[in-house]
Amino acid sequence: MFSNSLKYAIKAVLYLAQHSCEKQKISAKHISESILVPHAYLAKLLQELARHNIISSSKGPKGGFYLNQENRQQPLINLIRAIDGQQKLSTCVLSLKDCDEKRPCPLHNLVAPSKKNLMDSLEHKTLAEISSEIEKGISFFPL
Repeated sequence: MFSNSLKYAIKAVLYLAQHSCEKQKISAKHISESILVPHAYLAKLLQELARHNIISSSKGPKGGFYLNQENRQQPLINLIRAIDGQQKLSTCVLSLKDCDEKRPCPLHNLVAPSKKNLMDSLEHKTLAEISSEIEKGISFFPL
């Protein structure tokens, strides 16, 4: 359901949520080594996330990527929109271009309620909440 780019971006943002702040910036190279993603590929994703204000960055010898308080309040859906675009989540599971509520594919009515619940959750769950769940041991993130 999620592209590899989005999976890598989510891992990178969660890594930043756990290990960075405005005083503790992390290089793209360090993040890529920690989450096992090719450096050049991850660097482009991080730049895209910074362009969309999902994460913050600064240049220079003490520069790097980090999450500030505003970044932490971003809902997860914004990260998805920045990397994959929202249409990825709203397209037909069988990739039929004419599938909709009026003309559903064979799986549409089976999947539509779950997709709606997922979209609602992604709209309301913030990066801070996900990070807090990791810190409390409610969810597992090994990095």
